[in-house]
Amino acid sequence: MSSCFREWELPPQLREWNTLSCGLIRGGEDREQRIIGWFHPCVALRIRPISMAELEEGATLIAHKVDDQMVVLMDPMEDPDDVLRANRSREKSYMFDVAFDFTATQEMVYRATTKGLIEGVISGYNATVFAYGPTGCGKTYTMLGTDHEPGIYVRTLDDLFRAIEATSDNMEYEVSMSYLEIYNEMIRDLLNPSLGYLDLREDSKGVIQVAGITEVSTINAKEIMQLLMKGNKQRTQEPTAANRASSRSHAVLQVTVRQKSRVKNIMQEVRVGRLFMIDLAGSERASQTQNRGQRMKEGAHINRSLLALGNCINALSDRAGGKYVNYRDSKLTRLLKDSLGGNSRTVMIAHISPANSAFEESRSTLTYADRAKSIRTTVKRNLLNVSYHIAQYTSIIADLRGEIQRLQRKIEEQGPRPARTDIRRIQGDCR
Repeated sequence: MSSCFREWELPPQLREWNTLSCGLIRGGEDREQRIIGWFHPCVALRIRPISMAELEEGATLIAHKVDDQMVVLMDPMEDPDDVLRANRSREKSYMFDVAFDFTATQEMVYRATTKGLIEGVISGYNATVFAYGPTGCGKTYTMLGTDHEPGIYVRTLDDLFRAIEATSDNMEYEVSMSYLEIYNEMIRDLLNPSLGYLDLREDSKGVIQVAGITEVSTINAKEIMQLLMKGNKQRTQEPTAANRASSRSHAVLQVTVRQKSRVKNIMQEVRVGRLFMIDLAGSERASQTQNRGQRMKEGAHINRSLLALGNCINALSDRAGGKYVNYRDSKLTRLLKDSLGGNSRTVMIAHISPANSAFEESRSTLTYADRAKSIRTTVKRNLLNVSYHIAQYTSIIADLRGEIQRLQRKIEEQGPRPARTDIRRIQGDCR
């Protein structure tokens, strides 16, 4: 099975240059250590198994995995008796970084797409993994999984804490997490729903943050898993005709890892890596889901945010460049701004159904996924210098040491000091 991370490995000479080229910046400000060049997101495709309901309706298979990277989609609407189009191909092929069919296990998907991100996250790089596709195609299964077949969330957190434990002798870590959902274009804290709806804010450096979001700090893998399960229970899910457990919101899990050396130094640096794992709600057609009332309103908001995401992908994938990318059309795209076109290693796992009844949705998903391959992001290491106040005291100490040395030299230049006279001897001579 191929992996998404071949192109992210730098040549030795570039890694050496990257290490040596970084100067020291004081002042307690964030500084970024550049990785040379542009990087394309890893785009993977997963074809779910055909369902019993689809088989009962007489559905046929139209999506096929050819090899580890190629997928073929057949057009079920073409008429074999159409003489004018008889010589035209009835299939369209797509190439991705990695492709999976119904035989792929959760472990295979995780290893080929996400496992390679962990080392970068604990070293100060941002990473994003998100599942994309129509409703009922297995996005939540890939990201969350089940008790017996855990998904990317659980496997990533498990390996993240193992990596932290393996390097904890030399490095000190702080791990925090937040978990939110975007429901009807409103942001809700899944770890503390009583906070109500939250607002997005942009700081002076252009970083999008959720004001008032609960961030729980822990270095305990068991505790963070419990928080994840707690948040999952709060997520909005409702049955539809297309999916018995349809996600009615986009779920965003953010894990922040701060790493610093255990060796105390006056020029202490902290590496801050952020990992976003996003389970998007699926695009839906009202005729397929048979939604009415509140479910239809939810579907409209879901489609609106996914349309904004598709527009951003179209603008970012424009090779000519110069197109304005409107991230403000949706709160989802504002949150994904760095993940789509900024400072992040990004993995997009697209999902489709193999059934002919889902042809239009599958073709649309494959088209957007194919365009996403052309997006370019810059990957930078996030470094926080915490030595500003210490550096001030160090400068004072250095000045005082210089003053002591100057006075010592002045004393030595004056020659030996006269011997001290005993006052009692002088008093005896006077008597």
